[in-house]
Amino acid sequence: MCGRFTSTAPADILAEEFGLDAVASSYAPSFNIAPTHMVPVVTNWTRRSLELFQWGLIPSWSKDRGSPGQLINARSETVATRAAFKEAFAKRRCLVLADGFYEWKNQVGTKVPMYIRLASRRPFAFAGLWEGWLSPDGEVVRTCTILTTRPCDAVASIHDRMPVLLTADGREQWLDHDRTDREALRALMRPTAEPLEAYSVGTLVNSPANDSDQCIAPEEPRGTLPLFPDWC
Repeated sequence: MCGRFTSTAPADILAEEFGLDAVASSYAPSFNIAPTHMVPVVTNWTRRSLELFQWGLIPSWSKDRGSPGQLINARSETVATRAAFKEAFAKRRCLVLADGFYEWKNQVGTKVPMYIRLASRRPFAFAGLWEGWLSPDGEVVRTCTILTTRPCDAVASIHDRMPVLLTADGREQWLDHDRTDREALRALMRPTAEPLEAYSVGTLVNSPANDSDQCIAPEEPRGTLPLFPDWC
């Protein structure tokens, strides 16, 4: 599961990293993105613009908003067949931009928040799906979900699921909507082979109301481990 993540890079860093032509003016870096928050999304690789969608997918056929926070994740193993996701999987794949995510590790009767990021500390893209839901009053609500898969070795001791992190080549394939071969797409939804680093953080992150660089500060000093990416 992926229930909380970060996107702390400023707009110019994201534009450089992902070759974006435009970034939504309302985009703001965040150290504690929670379900129902607006998240940075790229939906089309030929028109490379960053938009903001609500995290928690509302299927286009839904009769009401329901609870968007219920569909924040989609299991990669069943995404092609589950009713809530199969149409979006075929037609509306997207990138959700991030630079780290949180998981809570069971430890001696308590849950310890852990922060996980690329060892390079660079931004990356989750594999996502998006939908446009038309409300009864005519409002178009754009929402998204993040795909999950089995964990890589670095995450396995923390949680039994992890979000799908796409490689640079995988991003282009994921956004190529002419690709309909399920097996080819399934090959993109595997645990990342990129080196990761993980460390425990304080309980500040437990509340979505807290959004500062202290959310990713190590709970205890970790020797020479830099606290924050260069842009923080």
